[in-house]
Amino acid sequence: MNTTPGPITYNYKIPLKFHLLFWLVYYIFNTVRWGGYFDDYLYSAKSNLVSFFVSILFCYWHIYVLIPTYVLKKRVLPYIMWIIVSSVFFYFLKTGMIYVFIDKTIWPEAPVGQTAPGFNHFTTVVLGEWYVVAFVSAIKLTVDWISIKNQRDELQHLQLQTEIKYLRSQIQPHFFFNTLNSLYALTLQKSDNAPKVVVKLSEIMRYVLYEVQESEIQLTREIRYINSYINLEELRCDHIQFSLNIIGNIEDIRTPPLLFLPFIENCFKHGGSTGEGVQIDITLKSLPGDNSLHFLVRNTINPEDRSITAKGGIGLQNVKRRLYLLYQNNFTLQTGIRRGCFVAYLKIPVAA
Repeated sequence: MNTTPGPITYNYKIPLKFHLLFWLVYYIFNTVRWGGYFDDYLYSAKSNLVSFFVSILFCYWHIYVLIPTYVLKKRVLPYIMWIIVSSVFFYFLKTGMIYVFIDKTIWPEAPVGQTAPGFNHFTTVVLGEWYVVAFVSAIKLTVDWISIKNQRDELQHLQLQTEIKYLRSQIQPHFFFNTLNSLYALTLQKSDNAPKVVVKLSEIMRYVLYEVQESEIQLTREIRYINSYINLEELRCDHIQFSLNIIGNIEDIRTPPLLFLPFIENCFKHGGSTGEGVQIDITLKSLPGDNSLHFLVRNTINPEDRSITAKGGIGLQNVKRRLYLLYQNNFTLQTGIRRGCFVAYLKIPVAA
């Protein structure tokens, strides 16, 4: 499926039915308005028919030719020149049509003492046309602005999802590379655990490749995945002490997939070299009315490992970027070294 967004364009195609509906309503409104004002609905209907024919031509000439050609390209002087020329042209077109089809006097509704053609008549007709053109142009520009905004929002969303998928994909090769290295070591040792590692690895690959394609998954599924991952590490390492404490109800909570894995990987990366095994304590907490999920992981570390910092490694930097893309600033992530342990605390919003 091609998800590449198309170019952002100015001319959003408004369906024809909306054009027809707009001009019909506007024609009826003006006919009733001026027919009531002059107490001559027949003349109002005929004169507005001519006026609206001219107005439609002027409006579409303005919004589909003058605006794209001059306004959007910031060519002010040519635009002003064409507005003046267009106003004169459509004045004579409208005046001539009224003379031929409506009334020889051209301006029977004029105030006493004023005749057409003349300066007052020209000003009245042109201002009336500019009023309609400005009104229609405002509608068109508003529709185009909304269309462009929607396209930009969609583009931003696609870019966001692309980056999230990229960051998420960085986790999987790193994990599989480490596991294959462990499997290789076990095969060299002709360990009985090697076949078990293959089975566990296939289960995890099935989860990663087929079950985490959604933007969010059930937290319980993610916990099962974490358990499988730790079980896989237990086959490789002899001394692992692992505890998982769940506080509150997490059955209905959905989270981004593979969000917690870097924290678990970090435990083994920096805790597995102590020679005394790895101790991992994980706490998940979701309390009623809180609308937040609290994740706390604590693991022993090798005090001689100079690569350990309070900020974590590349994997945790990856997590921070994902969290920002997903939640902007609506999350809390704290990491640090306390009493010989690396501690990471994460708080993310969840649906009520």
